[in-house]
Amino acid sequence: MTLVDPGFAEELQRFGVETALDCFNCGTCAAICPLIYEHFPRRMVRYIQLGAKDKILESPGELWRCLHCGLCTETCPREANPGEVILGLKRFVVDHWRRG
Repeated sequence: MTLVDPGFAEELQRFGVETALDCFNCGTCAAICPLIYEHFPRRMVRYIQLGAKDKILESPGELWRCLHCGLCTETCPREANPGEVILGLKRFVVDHWRRG
């Protein structure tokens, strides 16, 4: 069962994730992503919006699949910067595991 943390998006701001709530999940980022892996990065942004912190922490290795090529950020119609969101999630995961 996934727990919902309504303050997750706010918590991520200290890791540079400030635009995740701007995304309206149109799927443009997933369509352009060279990974073509289960709607990544769209899925990661949706987890933030839903407060599904546990889903990200369950399989943090997925974040490191991101090549940080910038295609998702360039094509985002809402300027939600999905690539930067993924980078911030990486920072969050490293900090989480470092603190134990």
